[in-house]
Amino acid sequence: MKVAPDWFMYFIVFWAIVMVVAMSIGGFFMFRKFLKVLPMRDGKSKLDWQNYWVERSRSMWNDDSKSLLDELVSPVPTAFRDIAKHSIAAKIGQVAIEHGASSVTREHCIEGYIRATPKRDYRSLVSFLDRQGIDYAPYKHLLNK
Repeated sequence: MKVAPDWFMYFIVFWAIVMVVAMSIGGFFMFRKFLKVLPMRDGKSKLDWQNYWVERSRSMWNDDSKSLLDELVSPVPTAFRDIAKHSIAAKIGQVAIEHGASSVTREHCIEGYIRATPKRDYRSLVSFLDRQGIDYAPYKHLLNK
């Protein structure tokens, strides 16, 4: 019998490493999704609350607020944009409802966008808002939490 050449063995090892890394990355994101589905103390999961706020505020959205939401999620990679748009829309809807508004305004969109953004992304959030010329001065206190 003939033994496989060395380059072929290295090729197999390389692809085995690539597969393990790819499966690990996929598993990480699946685990994060699993954590969002677990119920919290109130019996609803994070996704349940997002769906609740989106459905409750659906009639409050107008064309201007929808276009601003599209503009705010534009820096998110395309593969994740729908998920980010849903979670940001939920937070914006929550902010609008808690303020007792009859429709979602630009101010609600900016505040909800800041509240929905994780702290680790505040630097890119601020630079994006500056590049777009969006005034976030009334909400700077939210960035210090």
